[in-house]
Amino acid sequence: MKAVLFDLDGTLVDSSEGITKSVSYALSHFGIHEPDLEKLKVFIGPPLAASFEKYYGFSREQGLSAVSVYRERYNVTGIYECSLYPGVESCLCTLRERGYRIGMASSKPEESCRRILAHFGILSLFDEVTGATMDGRIGTKEEVLREMMGRWPDLSCDQMCLVGDTMFDVEGAALVNMACVAVSFGFGDAEEMKRAGAAFVCDDMGALPDLIEELL
Repeated sequence: MKAVLFDLDGTLVDSSEGITKSVSYALSHFGIHEPDLEKLKVFIGPPLAASFEKYYGFSREQGLSAVSVYRERYNVTGIYECSLYPGVESCLCTLRERGYRIGMASSKPEESCRRILAHFGILSLFDEVTGATMDGRIGTKEEVLREMMGRWPDLSCDQMCLVGDTMFDVEGAALVNMACVAVSFGFGDAEEMKRAGAAFVCDDMGALPDLIEELL
């Protein structure tokens, strides 16, 4: 194992406030008033347009329009309505000290990922940041991982692992034959991820470097 890739939302940061409030803002634009922000946590993880279609019956065109409205609020305010999980910075530093290459593989737009990492002062700890594209060309976890693999052609999929918090991470990693470590403190079901093939379930960031060593 030579590289560790991280999901962002629910893995490195608790971004629930900014995402759910921005989803609520977008729904209001379409005349849908959803005051229960807890209900909107299902939007965290998968591509946003697909979630507007799945949970509120939007057409593909409406879903894309809703994402544009979502970004009106999120890109200004919501992006910073988040908090870094405990131990993240020290975990990243330890992995770097042990010689691992560090990357991000998120379904959030790449520009937003970089802004959030810079906001918390940890952007410099990443060798590469890969996320979704605004034009929809890259959006699913599988597509993001394949983009990352293309940027690091000197590494094979079995030399990388993904750390994530939802089934989208486990399934995306499986589609590119990459190991996945699940975290239990995010937005997914840890036991479900374990049953789906996650190599380990990590309960706190402090334990992650040693778990990664076990993947060698």
